Amino acid sequence: MIVSSEPNEGKSFVAMNLWRQMALAGEKSLLIDADMRKSVMIDQYGIKREDGKEVWGLSHYLSDNKKLVDCILSTDLENGDLLPNANNTVNPSMLLDSAKFASLLDEMAKEYRYVFLDVPPLGLVSDGERVGHLCDGAILVVRSGVTGRGIVRDSVSQLQRAGCPLLGIVLNRAGGGSGKYYHKYYGKYYSRYYSDEYYSKS
Repeated sequence: MIVSSEPNEGKSFVAMNLWRQMALAGEKSLLIDADMRKSVMIDQYGIKREDGKEVWGLSHYLSDNKKLVDCILSTDLENGDLLPNANNTVNPSMLLDSAKFASLLDEMAKEYRYVFLDVPPLGLVSDGERVGHLCDGAILVVRSGVTGRGIVRDSVSQLQRAGCPLLGIVLNRAGGGSGKYYHKYYGKYYSRYYSDEYYSKS
């Protein structure tokens, strides 16, 4: 689980890059956008299906009975798949607490070497704690020079209450630089179940 204490600390950027690096290293990896309240991943990274059809994601799978095979997207990274969130929900707590979500994580853990979850900030809502107790551990993203030590300690305590080990802390935006980043390397996204490569392997 990749999480932050507050908004705008760069957790989604860190999650996307960890997922990308593991995929480039040859490790089969899945990134799940579990921020079902205020996700901007689809717009920010230009995620779309190659066939032009509507993008479905995590909330569709958990609430609308869409098939998982139609919600997971392949990318131009051979070992990198995405499960985005294409429909923000006012109160996703019931979805995150559901047996279906827990079962999804168990199923994906069998299929992928790494499963990364991008979740809402711990200081805003309790979604991170709900997800945390289902994860092997959490990486806490801290914005350098902005996030106070007390806030970080509170976040660590929340993770401990959830029974989610803290694997490490990423100090983001440390040092110089403008803090801007670009997303040119992602290309097109499409459902792997509509790709020629998928059918050739079936």
